[in-house]
Amino acid sequence: MKKYVRGTAIVGVLTLAVAACGSKPTESGSTGGSDNKAFKACMVSDSGGFDDKSFNQTSYKGLQDAVKAKGLTEVKAESKSDNDYPTNMTAMVNAKCNVIISVGFKLEDATDDAATKNPDVKFAIVDSAPAKPIANVKPLGFNTAQSSFQAGYLAAAMSKSGKVGTFGGVKIPPVTIFMDGFAEGVKYYNKQKSKNVAVLGWDDVKQEGLFTGDFEDKAKGQNNAQNLITQGADIIFPVAGPAGLGGLQAAKASNGKVNAIWVDTDGCESAAEYCSVLLTSVKKGMDVAVQDAIVSVVDNKFDNSQFIGTLENGGTSLAPFHEFDSKIPAELKTELEQLKTDIVGGKITIESKAQPKAS
Repeated sequence: MKKYVRGTAIVGVLTLAVAACGSKPTESGSTGGSDNKAFKACMVSDSGGFDDKSFNQTSYKGLQDAVKAKGLTEVKAESKSDNDYPTNMTAMVNAKCNVIISVGFKLEDATDDAATKNPDVKFAIVDSAPAKPIANVKPLGFNTAQSSFQAGYLAAAMSKSGKVGTFGGVKIPPVTIFMDGFAEGVKYYNKQKSKNVAVLGWDDVKQEGLFTGDFEDKAKGQNNAQNLITQGADIIFPVAGPAGLGGLQAAKASNGKVNAIWVDTDGCESAAEYCSVLLTSVKKGMDVAVQDAIVSVVDNKFDNSQFIGTLENGGTSLAPFHEFDSKIPAELKTELEQLKTDIVGGKITIESKAQPKAS
């Protein structure tokens, strides 16, 4: 994974006239990097929007980093609902984009349709793992079951009630992969320590659990979290984008009785107001993967082979412990590092069927 390059700020904004969609695409130029302003790097968000404090926001950072590093022109369209995806993808094609990044599994159909109709345009999609990628589409997948395994082990070790909980937004592989890894990590802790910490909200064997039904409704997220807390869970693992922020609200309202683990990005950076309840976060390096995909097109090195972020390549990881750093025992920190070594080395096998496989 290449490190992203920081450059100068984006300047100038021009609104493009297009058909009605979630939000009108905006075009921005950069004064940074080399002179590639004729190259348009474009992105379509999913319904969570670019300020979701989660995967859309992190993916958008990758677009911004590429624009700054290479001196490109940025075009983006924010989707307000799932119905906006085809319209927004068409708007990007009409804007004469050189590369279009779609953020999220839910955009897979719209992306494939646009790519098939426009073979000269390059595409990349976050959280997609097709068996046979289209020639001009690069899938960007992340094996977050690995880092979620660590998170589950951490949660089990830090729980005082002997119960931890998780809930998702929508029951799709990019969501359940977190929940699977979390549950497996708790089970591994129980086996290693002869404990019986329970996981509420998700049965990884039956693939059944608690979901809000969307990624937007914070009230549903708060209700789901409160449901888990009422059942005794003292650590919450929401996997629901902005809706998951409701889970952090519930944890914060407990006045120290309940803590949480965030997903996609370091919650202490993206949702700093909840840092006091966050043990850690399960990070996905979507910013670096998106930047690398865009740069590959600029440098004429694009290929459609699937990128998979892992613990080994840094594409997924646990965030720092921040305010909990002094509260997490040194022995537990060592055990978490050993888990990483054992997962990378194959000593620990994670069973989740939602894990992406290289094409």
